[in-house]
Amino acid sequence: MNTGGGSLDRYRIFYAVAQTGNLTRAAERLYLSQPAVSQAIKKLEAAIGGALFLRTARGVRLTAEGEVLFAYLQRAFRLIEEGELRIAELRHLEGGEVRVGASDTLCRHYLLPALEAFHVEYPRVQIHVTNRTSRETVALLEAGRIDFGVVNLPVSAGPLMVEEGPQVQDCFVVGSRYRMLAERRWPLAELARQPLLLLERGSVIRAQLEAFFLAHSVALTPEIELGSIDLLVDFARMGWGVAHVVRNFVQDEIAAGDLYPVATTPPLPLRPIGLVYSPDGPISLAADALMTRLRTVRPPS
Repeated sequence: MNTGGGSLDRYRIFYAVAQTGNLTRAAERLYLSQPAVSQAIKKLEAAIGGALFLRTARGVRLTAEGEVLFAYLQRAFRLIEEGELRIAELRHLEGGEVRVGASDTLCRHYLLPALEAFHVEYPRVQIHVTNRTSRETVALLEAGRIDFGVVNLPVSAGPLMVEEGPQVQDCFVVGSRYRMLAERRWPLAELARQPLLLLERGSVIRAQLEAFFLAHSVALTPEIELGSIDLLVDFARMGWGVAHVVRNFVQDEIAAGDLYPVATTPPLPLRPIGLVYSPDGPISLAADALMTRLRTVRPPS
């Protein structure tokens, strides 16, 4: 059956006439003239290939074909209304989801505080967090598996958009066993001879640290390599050696006397963290709202 001539507007007119049973009342509801309504019905009937209404003294009533079409349109327009309502809910963040990637450390110390406040304000938004290294987070974004990532910079992101955020300060720390190392500043070459606890190779933080030492003609050979900053903190606290961590994220341990910062000459440089996202793909309203919130977050200093 050819329905090419039946536009959505004609179906809306048919639906209004079927509901009211009267051309004049349907025209008033749709803010149209009665001739326009009559013409639209005639064109729809021509496209359908049969009569949809029987004229009566009181108005019109549906034919058998009209009853079938009305039943389908009833379901269709209900779905349209539900879709419009759903979009309105999403616009007010009363639904939707956010898929974000971040390393364990950035998730715990930078992302999580923002997520807690975001969840309180928008409890119906579903939040999915994937913990990966910064480079793996970029790969997840390229594969379309997350909406955006929170990463340590710099990262190679190709065509993706990288937005630099706040800076953090790396440092070396020791537990009470090596507390004497915190009593003076250490030239890089001398510190490199101590038992070093570093992140595994492949992380942005490890690559940046090695590049800084190599720029001063010092190679690093760690005693222990671990997969997260939190593990480095634990190992340093237990006296395994000198751990390279993010000072902003161990302030409580330093204040409590569980860790002691070890100063270097020259000092370690500041390092930025940031957001990475696709400039092309549409980003959900919920994801955009969370990114906006993250832009105002500053790590502990």
